[in-house]
Amino acid sequence: MDVRTLNANARLKLALFGTPDVPLVLLGNFEVEDKWAHGEPGLPRVSFSGGAAIVNRMEEFALTLAGAGDAVVLKQAPDPGFLAYLDGLGLPLPRICVAGAQDPGRTVTEDALADEGLRRELGELAARGFHLAPHGVSGLEQRLAEETGLPLAAPSASVCKAVNSKLYSRAVAEAEGLRQSAGWACARLPELTRAATWASGLLAAGGTVVVKDAFGVSGKGIVVIDDQRRLDQLVRMIGRRAERAGDDRVGVVVEEWVAKRADLNYQFTIARDGGVRFDFVKEAITEGGVHKGHRIPARLTPGQVAELEEAAQRLGRRLHADGYFGVAGVDALVEPDGRIQPVIEINARNNMSTYQAQLQERFVGAGTVALARHYPLRLAAPLPFDALRAGLGDLLFDPAAGAGFLVNNHATVNATVNATVNAGATRTRDGFDGRLYGLVVAGTQERMEALDHAVAERLKGVFGA
Repeated sequence: MDVRTLNANARLKLALFGTPDVPLVLLGNFEVEDKWAHGEPGLPRVSFSGGAAIVNRMEEFALTLAGAGDAVVLKQAPDPGFLAYLDGLGLPLPRICVAGAQDPGRTVTEDALADEGLRRELGELAARGFHLAPHGVSGLEQRLAEETGLPLAAPSASVCKAVNSKLYSRAVAEAEGLRQSAGWACARLPELTRAATWASGLLAAGGTVVVKDAFGVSGKGIVVIDDQRRLDQLVRMIGRRAERAGDDRVGVVVEEWVAKRADLNYQFTIARDGGVRFDFVKEAITEGGVHKGHRIPARLTPGQVAELEEAAQRLGRRLHADGYFGVAGVDALVEPDGRIQPVIEINARNNMSTYQAQLQERFVGAGTVALARHYPLRLAAPLPFDALRAGLGDLLFDPAAGAGFLVNNHATVNATVNATVNAGATRTRDGFDGRLYGLVVAGTQERMEALDHAVAERLKGVFGA
């Protein structure tokens, strides 16, 4: 079988099962790190907000990763206009399994566990040979697999959690001799004390320090420090918490903050037999440590790409030895002088770019560039997809022209409308917050930037974004 002829969905199944014919039940439980972080010390975390309601509706991304013979579990039925749009683009539409009563504050897994009818439906799929393929595996996804009889198409929650820890990322990079920022992985309080002494010297020399929660995600659980007083305050706070708990666990990474030319995200897939396939590298767009999108292709030299491919092989072999298989994503960076730091952190789960893979293969060809991003919206009332489609008009992706804005999630547009009704999220004075996700595709960088600006202006003009 020629792997090059397979799409992203089929390649994933081939790695997991040795054949592309096994049907999957895809589950988009985004920010599974919140579940892995439960009971871990780390840094202070923010509780549920209207933003979490949007993140929980990102499960609709699973529609674009599925194959025609697969199933997808969603919190709510998709907008019929959005399904017609995807069908019109020639994308395969899977079977859609919907929770009976979704709670905006719950993940899709939690909604499924609370719905006896949905669990029964998933049990019927299990009897037909389907496997459960979550975004990432926590104890909740293991429980759903057990209660429905769906075998997990992924490692156990304990393996995924261990591999996803930033402490693990630093240890593996060091063991493999991969270049990374100077720093410390602090599992216990004595290690943090030694790391703080090292950091004080760095600050005294005019440097900057970053402290990261081992299970932080999307800019949460990260503190940038440029003065000694702030460092002392943080160390004292963690020390007092440890004393009160009678537990000296810390769970943070202390690193030197380095200058960079670009953030990168690359993905590889580890087969059950240990084979490692490098999937892609993209240039990540971040603001304040928060992921905002991807630039496709990444602006890298062939030598830089080759360095990342080699790092992926070495990391993949190590992860497999530790019991991990499936999709792994790695954050990396390019320093101002062009040198690569190939491991900032390892993500033992799907990544945002995982859900763009089939769209990229179909619609972002040679000689084409793309920008995967989201646009903030402020709405006075729910926005049906057909109204959104009419408002964007000629800016939407035209397959014949190979350019335009390609929508890949509509549920996040209206997510906080439901949150306000059902979960007590705050309605702003001007309306409801939402996000519109998609890919801006064009023939050149200049046209892509112009189209991106045009989409933002159109949304603002028509919908008050």
